[in-house]
Amino acid sequence: MDCALLYSGGKDSTLAALLLDPFYDVTLVSGSFGVRDTEPARESASAVGFDHVTVDLDPDVAHEAVEEMHDDGYPRNGIQRVHEHAVETVARGDWVTETDGIGSLAAVADGTRRDDRVPTIERPLAQSVEDRFDVDYLAPLAGIGRGAVDAMAADRLVVESGPSAEIPKADYEVELRAILRDRYGEEAVADVFPEHTQSRVCGLQ
Repeated sequence: MDCALLYSGGKDSTLAALLLDPFYDVTLVSGSFGVRDTEPARESASAVGFDHVTVDLDPDVAHEAVEEMHDDGYPRNGIQRVHEHAVETVARGDWVTETDGIGSLAAVADGTRRDDRVPTIERPLAQSVEDRFDVDYLAPLAGIGRGAVDAMAADRLVVESGPSAEIPKADYEVELRAILRDRYGEEAVADVFPEHTQSRVCGLQ
């Protein structure tokens, strides 16, 4: 069974892939608005032995999300909007080509955890995705808290960590920061995005 897992190159989505690997043929998928390349995620995927594909997302969604974040003064609602769009885009499956090595897409997954405030996929949307696109939606970390995720990552993964603006990844925040910076300047990025630590996977233990 083929599973497409939304992938940033961080420890959460990598752990989700490792948990699903015994049951699915997992392909790691990075959504892109065409603002930044997804090479950091491709490198992380290769380092842990998974195939990687980049899927084009609708740039209008990114611009709408940036406006929402700027008006709100925080990123939560904009990131949620982008994540829901990415899940639906990947679940639709029209990005799959013969060269991807994917047959019939059986599942779409992400690395959202139990403690995440955003992004999350609530039950009604998960059921809607499953009904509309005839796939299963999977969130293998949804019952696992931050402490356990950190312990699992320390046991299995080689991870580099640092300030979010400095760690090369292929997550939504990187592109949304860039669009926000171009439109409203560096000060707006600092106002909207609180500084926090990011992780990027470099290999397996």
